[in-house]
Amino acid sequence: MLFMGSSEFPDENEYDSYLSKHGGSSNAFTETEYTCYHFEVKREYLKGALDRFSQFFVSPLVKAEAMGREILAVDSEFNQVLQSDSCRLYQLQSHTCSQGHPLNRFTWGNKKSLVDAMGSGINLREEILQMYTTNYHGGMMKLVIIGGEPLDILEGWTMELFSNVKAGPLLDMSPKTDMPFWRSGKLYKLEAVRDVHSLCLSWTLPCLHKEYMKKPEDYLAHLLGHEGKGSVLCFLKAKGWASSLSAGVGTGGAQCSSYAYIFEMSIRLTDSGLKNLYEVISAVYQYIKLLKQSEPQEWIFKELQDIGYMEFRFAEEQPPDDYAVDLAENMLYYSEKHIVSGEYIYEGWDPELVKHVLSFFHPDNMRVDVLSKSFDKHSQAIQCEPWFGTQYIEEDIPSSFMESWRNPAQIDDTFHLPRKNEFIPGDFNPRNANIPKPLRDDNPRCIVDEPFIKLWYKMDMTFNVPRANTYFFISVKDGYSSLENSVLTDLFANLLKDELNEVLYQAYVAKLETSLSVVGSNLELKLYGYNDKLPILLSSILAASQSFSPKSDRFEVIKEDLERAYKNTNMKPMSHSAYLRLQVLREIFWDVDEKLEVLIKLTFSDLVAYVPKLLSQLHIEGLCHGNLSVDEAMNISKIFRNTLSAQTLPDEARHGERVFCIPNGTDFVRSARVKNELEENSVVEVYFPVEQDIGKDATRLRAITDLFSNIIEEPCFDQLRTKEQLGYTVDSSPRMTYRVLAYCFRVMSSKYSPIYVQSRIDNFIDGLSALLDGLDEETFEHHRSGLIADKLEKDPSLSYQTADYWSQIVDRRYMFDMSKLEAEELRTVRKEDVISWYNTYIKPSSPKRRRLAIHVYGCNSDIAEAAKLQEQSWIAIDDVKSLKKSSQFYSSLC
Repeated sequence: MLFMGSSEFPDENEYDSYLSKHGGSSNAFTETEYTCYHFEVKREYLKGALDRFSQFFVSPLVKAEAMGREILAVDSEFNQVLQSDSCRLYQLQSHTCSQGHPLNRFTWGNKKSLVDAMGSGINLREEILQMYTTNYHGGMMKLVIIGGEPLDILEGWTMELFSNVKAGPLLDMSPKTDMPFWRSGKLYKLEAVRDVHSLCLSWTLPCLHKEYMKKPEDYLAHLLGHEGKGSVLCFLKAKGWASSLSAGVGTGGAQCSSYAYIFEMSIRLTDSGLKNLYEVISAVYQYIKLLKQSEPQEWIFKELQDIGYMEFRFAEEQPPDDYAVDLAENMLYYSEKHIVSGEYIYEGWDPELVKHVLSFFHPDNMRVDVLSKSFDKHSQAIQCEPWFGTQYIEEDIPSSFMESWRNPAQIDDTFHLPRKNEFIPGDFNPRNANIPKPLRDDNPRCIVDEPFIKLWYKMDMTFNVPRANTYFFISVKDGYSSLENSVLTDLFANLLKDELNEVLYQAYVAKLETSLSVVGSNLELKLYGYNDKLPILLSSILAASQSFSPKSDRFEVIKEDLERAYKNTNMKPMSHSAYLRLQVLREIFWDVDEKLEVLIKLTFSDLVAYVPKLLSQLHIEGLCHGNLSVDEAMNISKIFRNTLSAQTLPDEARHGERVFCIPNGTDFVRSARVKNELEENSVVEVYFPVEQDIGKDATRLRAITDLFSNIIEEPCFDQLRTKEQLGYTVDSSPRMTYRVLAYCFRVMSSKYSPIYVQSRIDNFIDGLSALLDGLDEETFEHHRSGLIADKLEKDPSLSYQTADYWSQIVDRRYMFDMSKLEAEELRTVRKEDVISWYNTYIKPSSPKRRRLAIHVYGCNSDIAEAAKLQEQSWIAIDDVKSLKKSSQFYSSLC
């Protein structure tokens, strides 16, 4: 409601419109104990944006006529999370919290909670104004402004624009209550939406805001969440009871409120782990007993301290709006001296404080939640949480188990504290110190170009941090050539990660991270973080893959995990619509339901026979970027050659992606039901192909597409979301699918059917002719210069820059200064060029226009309605495979 105009700026979308015109954006969110408003804008328009922003806190209009629409926006946002397992669990924890406790409430808000309040005689506008008057004053507010101007000028603007915010008493963040959160000795079983078995153990700790320099909860999270030898997870994996584990106090407001901290241990269980639930909890308490018997270890605190200091000293810059939000939150918790550094500091080793916090880890202070698809739907004890409709059962934990957990009779021999971390870096020397200017590369250059490996290299000359990002695209033999092979490749990648987990985890703790994923027919391996120990980690990973020999017991666990992953694919309507779009567009695309059928039948011996074939021929293309000398990068290519014994995969055997070329003037529609039968949200995605991204005009075409997007993004949101309230998610943006450029409109709605949403998107698109024609030169120029500034904006950190370079390598475009070239093109783009682009690719009367619409029907919409579209010249895609047999495809570029 505060966004809907102020006395000074009464127009409803003045703020959004101003930001959109000047290369900016905004958002706001409410946490458990605060609300945060934030925006970003092109540097020279900061004062104008602050002027509009500050008025929210001085003279908001809180327009009565906007309230109905905004209630629908709140409701749409709630409907987005209605089928989220984590949100359902959180609300159940609130619902079953002690009566009278501040957490014992509905913490979202929806149409029912707001409209019912009005129905019972409450004047909602007066309630909002009352809340605003009570809370929105200077004593309760923290402000962060990041700008390019000198501090004196920023301070002057702050005084000028915010001095009319009314004064008030200072915010009190001191601990509030000793009331227990939950009743002890209870087990809560929830029915999961996804196919999952998740055990969540929660202990309430005292509020630790004032102990942020000592961080006792982080010390304990490090030990309880450890994944190396001797850990809880290592023990549970050896038993075949769990596949992953995380532990700690969450960053969400409910987990670290002024009432208490909540320490959670979340364990992803196997089928066997679910059957042995109480034994899993027993293992946790054996490890807790080990911690209570061992004195707190200063060397472990020192490791965390070294890592924290290192992370602060070499912190990568974030996008400024994210950083402003972080600092504003930090101002609530940290003293002025530590607002910037508070989250990194470990100072003042206090073993007694660690023991004190550890004393809260006992079964009488524990809550147990089990989230599972294996839920007894016929139980007489089923209850229903009223807001989400989650079915749950509350049980008493047998007293014999409670007693055994209070003081376990024995501690398993395999439990021990972690070993010293060998991956903590010691060499932070910059490699770029002695490089003369003429020898500094602006862009990556190819330093190895051999049949087996091609390596691109760029030394960091900008950020001067001791980090490196090394990314590799590994083409494997026939990894995607058949349905069965694609499943076996997934299995191989997951088993290899499982085998390497202890090593990868140690490196991860030392801020050297790894990701290994299957991308189409390739394996994508990324190592990123501090460069000192990176070659050692790469050698370990490649040696493990070279000598990889799967184990039958881990095969069964990982296969079960992968079955679940396949079953859970497309549970969210937005990802489902993207999946269906790619299924139509990609020439070869293995359906996840068919993959599941194949997986169920696969045996251990199938995998054992497959792996040597998969790795018999390889081709590697990689990028080394950051604090690495050219010799160190060359050495990385040698590690690949010397460790892997594979032959070279010939060029013609490497899989190239081909994309469906939709004929001019054709409108295809693909309709499907949501995968989760209780999902109310429908999605409409309308995809307009432009051209293949190749040739001399490609850069200009991308630039015009981006400018069109920049111009229509805010009007699209204003019309379809703010005014028509079709749904919470409304967006429009360019798409690049294996070097085919396109434009896409997307709406998710829990209220309207896909047919109606499609008609409203069409109506908006029809009106774009008038919108573009009516655009005055000044507004057009603001959009164009805002986009040019966006394109020329320097990457905030090494990882952002690496991502830009890597996308050029993956797409085989190798245009490492693409944004700069697009900015140059934009300087000569006129309004007529954008109108011509719209008239060619989007306008309904254009002979070149073609469309692919994806309609995902929520449970409230009738898919039988889809037949109506065929009366409007849409061609329904009922059989994707037969469509592809008779279709043309673009030539493969990547």
